[in-house]
Amino acid sequence: MRMPDLEIDLLRGFATVAESGSFTAAAVALNLTQSAVSQQIKRLEGLVGKELLERSRRRATLTPEGETLYGYARRVLALNDEAVRRLAAPPMSGVLRLGVSEDFLPLRLPALLAGFAKAYPGIQLELTTGLSTALVGALASGLLDFAIAKRDAHPHTGRVIWREKLVWAAGAALPTEPLPLVLLPPPCSYRRLMLDTLAAAGRPWRVACTAHSLMGMQAAVAGGLGVSVLGRSFMQSGLRDIGGECGLPDLPDTEIALFGENGARAELVECALSFLLEGLPAGANPKSGGSASRPRS
Repeated sequence: MRMPDLEIDLLRGFATVAESGSFTAAAVALNLTQSAVSQQIKRLEGLVGKELLERSRRRATLTPEGETLYGYARRVLALNDEAVRRLAAPPMSGVLRLGVSEDFLPLRLPALLAGFAKAYPGIQLELTTGLSTALVGALASGLLDFAIAKRDAHPHTGRVIWREKLVWAAGAALPTEPLPLVLLPPPCSYRRLMLDTLAAAGRPWRVACTAHSLMGMQAAVAGGLGVSVLGRSFMQSGLRDIGGECGLPDLPDTEIALFGENGARAELVECALSFLLEGLPAGANPKSGGSASRPRS
């Protein structure tokens, strides 16, 4: 019995809905109408003979069969994109000095970098990670070709590529008063945000721990030393959002921006940028606030 062919467009539409959790967001990311995306999913469900998504007014979630297909879809799409990129683009070579903030996609970045190395074997990456202020400073000093960092490290510059909600993170136990804080040393923008936000709300606080890396901050918070501000993607096992439970003031989104894309290594930067942006979850690349739409290779 001949198996049906699963069309790339259908798999891409399905994966985009799965990642964004919404037909509306997927339609925006794919530059299609919501009806067209819905038709893609129906066609794909017809081909596999299974219901892939559970639809509600607010979200679309994967069924067990959808979870199974999603893993295969990502692999098929990755191979398709790698093949097209390898054939369509001229061979690239050289050394690319990339600075990446610890705040950028902590769970996705290793896979993105591994995929980049496979897609562009001629480009040697020199990767530097650290706090955003240090990376922007290194870029200004000519030590990096481009950097992905928090935009507040250099406000009103850079191109926003990622936006994420900030939350008040704590361990299993509720904090005591005055609020114990786990902070990074100055000039960390999260530190300034925490102190300014609590001062504006009239909430007493004390410094319980100063960590010198985000990993150290996560460990201190999970261990119950105090409370800190983290992006949602950093809410690993042992951490929970206590903002509402403890009546803590609302926090803004954080913005991750690209700095230095028009530098001397522009051709190598564009290769890396295109690949990284294509790897972002659907709907992650903002359409406003100084950003541009996701480029295609």
